[in-house]
Amino acid sequence: MEANTGTAPHTPSVGSTPPSRALATEAVHAGRDDLAELGLHAPPIDLSTTYPSRDSRAEAARIDAFAAEGIVDDGPPVYARLGNPTVARFETALARLEGTESAVAFASGMAALTAVLLVRGSARLRHVVAVRPLYGCSDHLLTAGLVGTEVTWVDPDGIADAIRPDTGLVMVESPANPTLAELDLAEVARACGTVPLLADNTFATPVLQRPAESGARLVLHSATKYLGGHGDVLGGVVACDEELARGLRQVRFATGGVLHPLAGYLLLRGLSTLPVRVRAASANAAELARRLAADPRVDRVHYPRMGGAMVAFEVHGDPHGVIAGVRLITPAVSLGSVDSLIQHPASISHRVVDVTDRRSAGVSDRLLRMSCGLEDVEDLWHDLDRALGPVPVTVSAPAAVGTVSAVPAADVRGGLRDAARGRTAAAN
Repeated sequence: MEANTGTAPHTPSVGSTPPSRALATEAVHAGRDDLAELGLHAPPIDLSTTYPSRDSRAEAARIDAFAAEGIVDDGPPVYARLGNPTVARFETALARLEGTESAVAFASGMAALTAVLLVRGSARLRHVVAVRPLYGCSDHLLTAGLVGTEVTWVDPDGIADAIRPDTGLVMVESPANPTLAELDLAEVARACGTVPLLADNTFATPVLQRPAESGARLVLHSATKYLGGHGDVLGGVVACDEELARGLRQVRFATGGVLHPLAGYLLLRGLSTLPVRVRAASANAAELARRLAADPRVDRVHYPRMGGAMVAFEVHGDPHGVIAGVRLITPAVSLGSVDSLIQHPASISHRVVDVTDRRSAGVSDRLLRMSCGLEDVEDLWHDLDRALGPVPVTVSAPAAVGTVSAVPAADVRGGLRDAARGRTAAAN
């Protein structure tokens, strides 16, 4: 819903017109197409929590329509939980980049996932089929049944057999957190049949893949990561068709998991540099993956075929020593920022996952996950080389390179070449 403020025009969170421009152009202009005619260059930030209106009958009719079907019209918002013009601009842009009809933004990625589960649960479709690994908190939310869900964990080839009459969702990540295992999303979507597939696209972003083109009905992002890109904003978003978006808006209104307008502004600004950042960081990641694969201190390197800015690797020595030893790379949870981050998943991001489940999904106690930023790759390698410690006197065989996944171990040479050249899998 759009504020009638005179400075913030109606920008519905619907991307129904298929993108006719290159991805890089859409990243810069989507959600901002009307600014020039308004005499503006930067998008306005609408911080209003309430919106005046002397036509209470019209407001009542609009609230009825929203409460019944989640319909968003061209009128001004009544209250900030129903909608915000600045956030709507970000939603419009993300829907265009992912190639979906709509997008609905939330206060965090976990708030976004919770809303999806609540929408499906409200239709008495509380059963979820999921493939590990997932982000640790996503795994915990499903396993603990905190919002009334029941989960069946399967390998990708077991999805079809696990679906029941009350299955409301199939959830996957590709590349997965933290092992970077990849799935054939089109094959997974076919196995889902009529059950909606939710694909977490946080790691790949629409720069590397657009899951909706492979049959996913819901595309989830922790917008905190690459979409924001600077480690200074928390948010989540689901790109989907308008039918599902209406239910998500209703849950957002009822539960209050709204994205703050300033966060919406920062996320929209982050999208404008998303392709440039992802390609540059991917080139760094590819080079570090190549060097780590040849390093005798490293037992195994995980790097996806599609490329990307994430690298995971298992060390022969103490992973905690590497965390303590970095100086340029930031030892912290999260990812997708302009600076490089490294963390130990078994201690932080996936600590809430049962240890047996964690290890069976390929998250070993020696695994480190690195989010490569935009620093000079030689400086990154110098810091990582020092943190890895002395090279053993006895030269070991080169590290295995691939992904722990249900698909065959990846030959990452193609991914390394593509990332190093700045190419992406998504069509521009």
